[in-house]
Amino acid sequence: MYEKEKQELIKCGMEMLRYGLVSLTGGNVSLRLDDGTFLVTPSAMLYEDMEEDDIVRLDCEKNILEGRRRPSSDTDALLYIFRHKPEVKAIIHTHQPYATAAGLIGDCLPACLTTIIDTAHGDVPVTPFTVSSDEGMGVQTVRYCGASDAVILGNHGVIAMGDSVFSALETAVYLEEGAKAYLAARAAGSVKYLTKEQIEQEDMDRGNYGQQ
Repeated sequence: MYEKEKQELIKCGMEMLRYGLVSLTGGNVSLRLDDGTFLVTPSAMLYEDMEEDDIVRLDCEKNILEGRRRPSSDTDALLYIFRHKPEVKAIIHTHQPYATAAGLIGDCLPACLTTIIDTAHGDVPVTPFTVSSDEGMGVQTVRYCGASDAVILGNHGVIAMGDSVFSALETAVYLEEGAKAYLAARAAGSVKYLTKEQIEQEDMDRGNYGQQ
């Protein structure tokens, strides 16, 4: 079942590698299905080796319904986010270096670039540190995300969310691009920040982007 969606998770994992958001078996991808169950990438597998049968389908109680592998070690955190944010359809967890580095020097990645605003709607919060594979990752994500579609997990990585796998990937990719530019500016001198009004204007849907 859900072959198309499983392939979508595998493709997303490959794109995460291509954009430098993860290395080797790092990170994970998960998706809420229309029947109330979830797809999660398997624990500690190379994305290039994954097949449809490796993707795990489970219910909200973490009971495995399909799949021959153990689900991601972060599954407790992922399910916590899904339970507490019903609007979220997909979650990507990465170890992307530039956004993670930005989280080491401040409490947020400021909304100083259009790409950050367009994908995260404002500042990207940095959560306190929690150990990996703990439900606390999900608890802190829900507690700190606010209106943002992403958080930087303190001393760890990033959680990016969206209404589709692609939108969550888009958020993670543009967040990394923005973080790279921000850190370069910080290293070279002072950063030109945007005003609250400018951020709000940029975040408005002007109806002229995309094909619909």
